[in-house]
Amino acid sequence: MLRTHYCGDLRKEYTGNLVTVCGWVDRIRNLGGLLFIDLRDREGIVQISIPTGELTAKAETIGREYVIRVDGRISVRPNPNPKLSTGEIEIIASNLEILSTADTPPYELDEPNISEELRLKYRYFDLRRQELARNLRLRSKAATIVRNYFDELGFVEVETPVLMRSTPEGARDYIVPSRIHHGSFYALPQSPQQYKQLLMVAGMDRYYQIVKCFRDEDLRADRQPEFTQIDVEMSFVEQDDVLVVGEEMIRKILRTIANYELPTIGRMTYAEAMMRFGSDKPDLRFGMEIETVTELFHNCGFKGFDDVISATGHVAGIKIPGAASASRKVTDGWQDAAKKLGLAGVVTFKKTAEGVTSSIGKFLTPETIAAVEHHFAMSEGDLVALAANISSKLYPALGTLRLQWAREFNQIDRSKWAALWVTDFPLLEWDEEGKRWSAMHHPFTSPNNPSEFVELVNSGGDLSNVTAKAYDIVLNGNEIGGGSIRNHRPDVQQAMFQAIGMSEEQAKNKFGFFLEALTYGTPPHGGIAFGWDRIVALLCGCDNIRDVIAFPKTTAASSLMDGCPSSVSPEQLSELGIKVVE
Repeated sequence: MLRTHYCGDLRKEYTGNLVTVCGWVDRIRNLGGLLFIDLRDREGIVQISIPTGELTAKAETIGREYVIRVDGRISVRPNPNPKLSTGEIEIIASNLEILSTADTPPYELDEPNISEELRLKYRYFDLRRQELARNLRLRSKAATIVRNYFDELGFVEVETPVLMRSTPEGARDYIVPSRIHHGSFYALPQSPQQYKQLLMVAGMDRYYQIVKCFRDEDLRADRQPEFTQIDVEMSFVEQDDVLVVGEEMIRKILRTIANYELPTIGRMTYAEAMMRFGSDKPDLRFGMEIETVTELFHNCGFKGFDDVISATGHVAGIKIPGAASASRKVTDGWQDAAKKLGLAGVVTFKKTAEGVTSSIGKFLTPETIAAVEHHFAMSEGDLVALAANISSKLYPALGTLRLQWAREFNQIDRSKWAALWVTDFPLLEWDEEGKRWSAMHHPFTSPNNPSEFVELVNSGGDLSNVTAKAYDIVLNGNEIGGGSIRNHRPDVQQAMFQAIGMSEEQAKNKFGFFLEALTYGTPPHGGIAFGWDRIVALLCGCDNIRDVIAFPKTTAASSLMDGCPSSVSPEQLSELGIKVVE
């Protein structure tokens, strides 16, 4: 080894020891004859003191980001630096070797406000930053916890294919042309869904995998074209069994990484989550629940509410603690935000020392205003914001506004972790553009009552109220995992394909191998997939999953560092039998 210690590991108890360290020159300070080098490696920074003499001349040729090796003795630092973990000591250099020179860096690592484009272009350089290095090491540690956890429970880690058949799973596939079979294509897996179910058919019983998945979809802060998930499947289980395994994994990660003991995770149906929080991934680190108050406004005299109620819509709202002092400019901004979300606007009730006033007070009786005050248990300084619309528009819009208002008035306890299981999702959702039903999760999800579902499909009944044995786990308002009990009966799976408008021939063409496998004795089974990048981002306190991925893509699904995607030679295209259409 070229070194005896990492730079960031050295402490006062090493005083007097001879050590050898290697790393990158973070900073050079020449204080009129006294020369100091801050040397950095993955563990941190240590100060190197260069004695006057022949080493000084050599040290003066060194630039930032040079890679050097230093021999020396640990000494107590005359002026400690409390900002460094090694701040009580320094190394008095006895030998210095330049291992590699460096051109002028594209930017200084500690320089604020560097554009993300520049950081991604020079990602190999940006990864030298302590924050990003810490994120990747935390990710590695957490992955070890996950693997040990599943190993202790008797799960088998199985690698599934990366080249597979293209099947509809919700997003667009990334496709890979075959050189040998012209005109035929592989697809990169959106998830190992069918493979993990086939492993259950095969008798593997308990499977997991930390696996790369691929989806060609529009990107945002918590999405990447290639992402990582913890994939889990279990045989001979019911929903509660899967939830317990997933919950304990999350609790163990938080206990070990964040030193946080997460209590037992509560459960809430999808319908209840939408009514109370306007979201299927509610943030429970704060209150501000949505309250439905339609009954308070029947024939209230305010046309905006009366018209909605007469059309079987609802009135609902949120109490915002401490928001009564919000300025007119602020509340006017809420109107614009509400309109962008499909609402006509929001109505406010404020409680001050003088009592409760409302933006629509001239239309309401004192009794109605008092009823609002009582229902929301308003205290002085509180503001209640109400809106009206049909349920499908009202509650999701209020859910979005709830998050906005919580941030504006500092209601989120960021020292807290809050988790929730959301269950009983709709099995299907109506695709207005295609005028057909589509699977809300994926077409392999089991309905809550399989036999009734088969009868309903065969009789052409109403499918709008069918719920699924599907579940998501939410952490701090982020969906970090989702899964379901699967269709292990061939008749239920065929009914599901029929419900989403897939003919028997189409189902056989797309999923023939899978449907056949179900006929050879399939155990009841279910599983879950966790968004690993999202979990790690939460653990690291990052708002963007790109900060926990070594070499991420941009929101345009490109790599600024190596220039992919890129064109290929005409010869390569010819081999594949492909012609690019301009």
